[in-house]
Amino acid sequence: MGQRRGSASVKNWSLWLALLCLLIQSETNYAVVFTVGDGVGWSFSADKWSDGKNFHLGDELVFNYNPAIHNVVSVDAFGYRNCQVPAGSRVYNSGNDRVPLGRGTNYFICSFAGHCEGGMRIAIIAN
Repeated sequence: MGQRRGSASVKNWSLWLALLCLLIQSETNYAVVFTVGDGVGWSFSADKWSDGKNFHLGDELVFNYNPAIHNVVSVDAFGYRNCQVPAGSRVYNSGNDRVPLGRGTNYFICSFAGHCEGGMRIAIIAN
């Protein structure tokens, strides 16, 4: 009553082949880190910074700025359009903030007087 050696070997190869197929078909997403304003940082020209860039869920925005004269506030569409900070908005004020993007439109403003109106606001759409 001998065992068939070939059947165990075929099962192992089948398993490895199935795993390889899964790896090839799986989609890998890597978060990208974007520095808002590039070398200039979070500034009055920020509203144009995102033009031509593609953002995805989980990407991170880094806001670099002087916290004595600026901040970053995550707001809703109303807050963005009207340069207002709705109750419950998340305020960042470290001068080096890392903010992960959620799916859809992410809105950010500087809440210091006149700054949002002067262009310190961005709307980022993450797919």
